[in-house]
Amino acid sequence: MGGERFLIVNADDLGLSPGVNAGIVRAHEDGIVTSASLMVRQPAAHEAASIAAAHPGLAIGIHLDLGQWDFEDGEWVAAYLRCDQSERAAVEAECRAQLAAFREILGRDPTHVDSHQHVHEVEPVASAAATIAAELGVPLRGRQIRYEGSFYGQTGRGEPVPGALAPARMIALIRSLPSGWTELGCHPGLGVETESSYAHERELELRTLCDPSVSAALAAEKVYLRSFSDFTTPSS
Repeated sequence: MGGERFLIVNADDLGLSPGVNAGIVRAHEDGIVTSASLMVRQPAAHEAASIAAAHPGLAIGIHLDLGQWDFEDGEWVAAYLRCDQSERAAVEAECRAQLAAFREILGRDPTHVDSHQHVHEVEPVASAAATIAAELGVPLRGRQIRYEGSFYGQTGRGEPVPGALAPARMIALIRSLPSGWTELGCHPGLGVETESSYAHERELELRTLCDPSVSAALAAEKVYLRSFSDFTTPSS
C-alpha cells in the first residue's frame, strides 16, 4: 500500500448528556479519539466549553441536529424534530442558528461540519451544510475526507451487531485503511440510558477505543492519528 495514512477518530454527540461527554473525554485522554462533534441544543452542550478549555488537543466541530428517528415496532418514529426538513428556508435558518449557538458556547468556529443521523447527505440539508462548511473553510463529513462508519454496534433498524465493537474488529479496520485521510466515526459514552437508543454500545466502544492493542496496531501499521485541526481544506 503506497502513501501515508492519516486517521481522524471523531466522537459524535458531544453535549447529548453528561455520560456521553464523560465517555468522549475518557476516549480522548486514554484512547484514540482526536475530535468530537457538538450537539448545541442538547442538555449538556454548555459543558463543552470547559471540556474544550481542558483539552486543547480535542478538535470540536458542529453536529447539526435537526431531529432524531428511532426504529420501533417495525417503523421509524420521530423522537423529536427541530424543523421541517423538507423546507429549505427552515433548514437553513436552523443550521445557521445552531452555528451561532456553537460560537456562543465555544467562542470560536467549528473545525468541521457533520450531522446527527447523517441528514446532511440529502437535500435540502446537504446544500445548507455544504454552504456553511465552505464559508468556514472546514471539511464536511464524507466530502474532502473519506468517512468510515462501520464501527457501530447496531444495524440501521437498531438491531445489535455482535462483535462489531470488539478490539479485533477495530484492528482489522485499521489494517485495511487506504492511503490518505480517513475519518472514523464513533460514539463513546459512560452510563448512557434513556437519553439515547444507542446506549450500552457506547461503553463497548469506549473500551475498544482505549484498548492498548488498538494503539499498538496504529503504531505497527504506521497509521498516524490526526484531528480536524490538522487538516487543510483544499481551495476550490
